Amino acid sequence: MSGPARGRRKRVTTLRALLPCLALSAFDGTSAQAQTLTSDLLRPVRDGFVSPQDSPLRRISDKTGDFANDERLRDKDMPAPSRIGKIPTYGLPAASGASSSGYDSLNRTRKKPKLYPGQARPKPPPGPGSRAPVISTGRVRLSIPPSEAANKAPIPPAMAGTVVGQPSRKRLRIDDDPFGAVGDYAGGFLIKSAVELSGGYDTNPRRTFVPGGSPFYVVAPEFLAVSDWERHALVADLRGSFTGYGNTFPPPTDGTISSAPVDVDRPDFTGHIDGRLDVTHDTRLLGQARLRVSTDNPGSPNIQAGLARYPVYTTLGGTFGVDQNFNRLQISAGGTVDRTVYQFSKLTDGTSTTNDDRNFNQFGGVGRVSYDLLPGVKPFAEVEGDSRVHDVKFDRSGFQRDSSGGYVKAGSSFEFSRLLTGDISVGYAARDYVDPRLDRLQGLLTSASLTWTATPLTTAKFYSTTSIDETTLPGTSGVLTHVYTVEVDHDFRRWLTAIGKFTWGSLDYQGDNRRDKIYSVSSDLIYKMTRNLWVKGTLRRDWLDSNITGNSTNSTVVMLGVRLQN
Repeated sequence: MSGPARGRRKRVTTLRALLPCLALSAFDGTSAQAQTLTSDLLRPVRDGFVSPQDSPLRRISDKTGDFANDERLRDKDMPAPSRIGKIPTYGLPAASGASSSGYDSLNRTRKKPKLYPGQARPKPPPGPGSRAPVISTGRVRLSIPPSEAANKAPIPPAMAGTVVGQPSRKRLRIDDDPFGAVGDYAGGFLIKSAVELSGGYDTNPRRTFVPGGSPFYVVAPEFLAVSDWERHALVADLRGSFTGYGNTFPPPTDGTISSAPVDVDRPDFTGHIDGRLDVTHDTRLLGQARLRVSTDNPGSPNIQAGLARYPVYTTLGGTFGVDQNFNRLQISAGGTVDRTVYQFSKLTDGTSTTNDDRNFNQFGGVGRVSYDLLPGVKPFAEVEGDSRVHDVKFDRSGFQRDSSGGYVKAGSSFEFSRLLTGDISVGYAARDYVDPRLDRLQGLLTSASLTWTATPLTTAKFYSTTSIDETTLPGTSGVLTHVYTVEVDHDFRRWLTAIGKFTWGSLDYQGDNRRDKIYSVSSDLIYKMTRNLWVKGTLRRDWLDSNITGNSTNSTVVMLGVRLQN
């Protein structure tokens, strides 16, 4: 429908809605009241005609009282944030109580505790099967950090590395022997030298059955030169000493002949020069020149009666050979030659006698085979043969002393983490003489040189040597000598060292019924004042126990000295 009729229809519809309302108002009459217009009646929100605290759709809160009803704490016009797409969180976050040592389920890297310089580091947690540590209830005391203002030795800026633009210095290696000799360089050699000056008292310097004491002094120089070359090598090691006594021992007034000299001063020198020529990586030429100057040991039966002083003997020799490597197998071979010469013996009556019957030449050869079985373990086998030819065919007793002999031994060298180093071997030695009246000289051969570093401050050493020595006793082939030594060194401080040594051995005079046993106990105390000056004190007790009556001796030695080294 269009036109005016549309307007009349709208008005009719409106009137139909108003008439029922007016009728209801007329019936109510007195109960009708006017309603005040407030802001709550016109709020365009859900339940806008109902107070928020009375709305049945209100949000239940755990807050009560005025704090929950305070409208200033929230904005009623802003809608609540949506939780769609967000990961809900329940309880505490992961690893919130793990601290720095507990279990972290997120596998995050824990921060290491920051310690002061010099502070004691905490011990690691015990492993499986170990006993749980005792937890102390008291407060743990931390190490005191070093003070920056503490008194320190001044260091040049160049050494401290504080010079601007200076490259960083390489850290120096810790000195294992802070009081050892430094030495000097001369060309391609490192040279070290030292001299020991000592004085003391010996209760029996002649080692006779009836002791007689005397003060003494010792001068002992040393010289060591080691090459510092890329190839080849040369080492010179020279050590000597001279012992002088303040007293002399004149012969008995009853006309008997003394078995010991009047003057007991003794020299002693041992020196050798070793060289190596590297022909190729696996082939080397070896050489050694050696010199030995000494006298017969006091108390030895080889000493002639009625001497004014000990006759000095000299042994000069050398070894020349080759050393070849075949992968782990090493073969060495060489020839040896030695010459031993004795001085004339000066007697108390002013005369002298010759010792040409004791002079001899020795020629021989030695071979050695070794194999690197394991790192630090190198077994070896060694064989040696020689021949001795004397200047005089018959000695003073009418015996022919020319002989031939040698030895065979096998052993191994050790080097276990630098804790046990050295070598040990066992073998057999024998010597046959031209004179049929002299029996074969033979016996067990032992040789050892072991060093055990028990702790950084304690070192134990073991030495063993066996030698076949010549003798002048009639009907006696020679002397088979075994000597064993145990030594313990301990550093109370790096500058204070104590050395304890015990030596025992046996001297077997084969062809004669004489058997001697030797014992020695000594203790040394070394005070290292500087690298160049040491003070040394020695106390030693020596015994010689012989099965021949009147040949057993004993002696006590006290000595104090200084060592100057460079």
